Amino acid sequence: MEINKLTSLLNAFRSGETDLAQTLETLKQLPFEDLGFAKVDHHRALRTGYPEVVFCQGKTHEQVEKIFQSLEKHNDNILLTRAEPELFLKLQKIDGRLAYNELGRTITLEAEDREKSGSVLVISAGTADIPVAEEAAVTASISGAKVERIYDAGVAGIHRLLAHNEKIQGARCIVAVAGMEGALPSVVGGLAPCPVIGVPTSVGYGSHLGGLTPMLTMLNSCAPNITVVNIDNGFGAGFSAALINKPDVGSF
Repeated sequence: MEINKLTSLLNAFRSGETDLAQTLETLKQLPFEDLGFAKVDHHRALRTGYPEVVFCQGKTHEQVEKIFQSLEKHNDNILLTRAEPELFLKLQKIDGRLAYNELGRTITLEAEDREKSGSVLVISAGTADIPVAEEAAVTASISGAKVERIYDAGVAGIHRLLAHNEKIQGARCIVAVAGMEGALPSVVGGLAPCPVIGVPTSVGYGSHLGGLTPMLTMLNSCAPNITVVNIDNGFGAGFSAALINKPDVGSF
């Protein structure tokens, strides 16, 4: 349940618009809702400022549908990650407000009057890294951040990156997504006056080792403003970038 909805509920009880039984019926779902196969954490927004996010991979369509319906009762903004097109089409029949990002494989429900603030910049080294970059961008955006994108600006043609130095200088946080050898975050870190989150991807040839090589490159960077998330973890990077961008949690 979002904090503003909880506040409205308590105000309604205080003013007499709802009685004690109705208020308790709503509050009893607050810690979590047990669906049998999942325990949906409605309390998370109160603890952290952000509601639960649905990781769809490995779940059946029916399970995701029930989890979504549970979340939708309490939240205006919902994010589902690693979602395939078939799942989106199924959920869209339930709620036509849903939007699908095909590259990032995300499904979102977002309030129309949502205001975004700050500046999160998402940069991908190559076009093949865009799916992970899009997951990061969508996550940061639904978490309340203004997001800009610079794609295919890797170190193999560094002039493509330097052409956007003004945006780099103006960002509050940068997400740098790269496969192959993973050099992009180090270069960006040397230019940027803000935290840089490196995201290694599983894009690359043999000794790339499915993302291990770029991850180690990023972890061993001499740029002191770089932190690194796990391989292909666009969600984790976007979420952390939104927290850095707007330290006062509660943007969902």
